[in-house]
Amino acid sequence: MQPAGFSAQLSRGIEKEALRIKPNGQLADSPHPKNLGSALTHSYITTDYSESLLEFITPVEQNTKKSIEQLLDLHKFSYQQHPNELLWPMSMPCFVGKEDDIQLAYYGESNIGKMKTLYREGLKHRYGSYMQVISGVHFNFSFPISFWQAWAKDKGQDCCKDMISCGYLSVLRNVKRHLWVLAYLFGASPALCSSFLKDKKSNFPFEKIGKGTLYLPYATSLRMSDLGYTNKAQSSLGIRYNQLDEYIAGIKKAIKMPSADFAHIPYGKNGDYKQLNNNVLQIENEYYSPVRPKRVTLSGEKPSEALERDGIQYIEIRALDIDPFSPAGVSEDQVKFLDLFLTWCALVESPELHASDEFLNTANMQQTLLYGRKPNVKLKRDDQDISLTDWALDIFAELKIIAEIFDQDSTNKAYQLALEKQLAKINNSDLTPSAKIINQLLEQNIDNGALGMQLAKQYQAEANTRGFYQFDPEYLNQETQKSFDKQVSIEASDKLDFTDFLQAYFAD
Repeated sequence: MQPAGFSAQLSRGIEKEALRIKPNGQLADSPHPKNLGSALTHSYITTDYSESLLEFITPVEQNTKKSIEQLLDLHKFSYQQHPNELLWPMSMPCFVGKEDDIQLAYYGESNIGKMKTLYREGLKHRYGSYMQVISGVHFNFSFPISFWQAWAKDKGQDCCKDMISCGYLSVLRNVKRHLWVLAYLFGASPALCSSFLKDKKSNFPFEKIGKGTLYLPYATSLRMSDLGYTNKAQSSLGIRYNQLDEYIAGIKKAIKMPSADFAHIPYGKNGDYKQLNNNVLQIENEYYSPVRPKRVTLSGEKPSEALERDGIQYIEIRALDIDPFSPAGVSEDQVKFLDLFLTWCALVESPELHASDEFLNTANMQQTLLYGRKPNVKLKRDDQDISLTDWALDIFAELKIIAEIFDQDSTNKAYQLALEKQLAKINNSDLTPSAKIINQLLEQNIDNGALGMQLAKQYQAEANTRGFYQFDPEYLNQETQKSFDKQVSIEASDKLDFTDFLQAYFAD
């Protein structure tokens, strides 16, 4: 284990999505605001699937408080630039009309910009637009080199990039085994607006409240369920985190494997593009894994090529709902718990995962997503039934040891306090964000949309009454102009037409 002070060396970056909405609670239909900069090149503010889906990106930091304050500043900047719009504070979307009302994100006229938009058009034709306006938090995390040096020494190995990659894969396997912990503690989407389903049939035993809110009484995260940001067809790909070369080979195979399901969607014949190609994955980003190995890419480099070049640099946790009770969508206590949880995932044994293991992990996750707060709900550990509470308490006993070590040089015992807040949720499910949402809806007899509007207005008002914490507004305005300059430069540097550009991109 690391000496005290190690926690100050952990690096984190946060990507938080938020739908822009009108004062009436409906999805904003305006383009991405120009005074927020170029969605293609801005360092901190971009869009995801649609023009209305903002994404705020914090730089890599070691200070948790600073990261949260940066997120709050980016929210405030957005409110200032577009005072007549709100930011939706929940993962499942607000009221959405027709799919065509959801405008695809536009990134300009450069080849790379057109490719990003066309990729999203492919998602629309493959899975529909509704799934693409679900919001979440992506948490990027890395250990300092000193951690891996100690990790390697403990295993009698040399610390090198291959060993570090093996270490991160070990962490990712354990995260997948215990992803249900995050779903229970931080799942915050137990209800949704019925407009999200439209005429689609669902086998879920939904109950109804208000004018059109559907919910499951014990659910934690519908966003992570089959209704949300998942793709069951991809589970058959067999992409696993046992060996890095195995993972890279699996990804490369999927982006070259034609899919009969998507063959009917045009992809270039007579210049008609409705998707990038008809393969199982158009590009690597289409692989909807709740966790991913990552490395910062060079210009024009694919994610798998970056991993092949120099190994895993950090990991990305994609299974986090937006916390509607935090103005930033994520809290310091949550980040501190993730520090403890991911460190624990690095320290405990992590055997390879195979098909039967993946099936068990998925079953535990689905049970938690739909019934996680049901009294005495059971999961499977080593093929044996165990209550979610008992298993969680076993894990928390080990997390407590790590928290005490992290707090050795601390006077405020921040990690132990953060852990105690999460432990309280294990002992009382009413303290989870999913339960707090359901309880408020039932007590006030209101729709999920009404609660979302209450919180959205509250957070906008709070932002307007405080100053900036970390980002100077003039600096953000300068970043806006610089982003447009970068976009112009990229567009001017294109030498190929779009068809030739795509052929070159997929030529390898």
